Amino acid sequence: MRQFISGDGAITMKISARNVLKAKVVSIHDGEVNSEVVVQLAGGEQMVSVVTKSSVHHLGLAPGKEVLVVVKASNVMLAID
Repeated sequence: MRQFISGDGAITMKISARNVLKAKVVSIHDGEVNSEVVVQLAGGEQMVSVVTKSSVHHLGLAPGKEVLVVVKASNVMLAID
């Protein structure tokens, strides 16, 4: 279990996912129901998450906002050339 500590030292969240990455929101593309949120990781790589428009609003997502990307999947595939 991972714990996240806020700036004042308080534990703000506990989560069982092991793949948690710090990122910054680059852009948000709204659809009818869902939004595509593009985030940039520390190394410059970008990822896209599809979330509801309601979630964008409730989380206060906007370009420049720092977020945690939580990857929880039952299958992760690897490929080679």
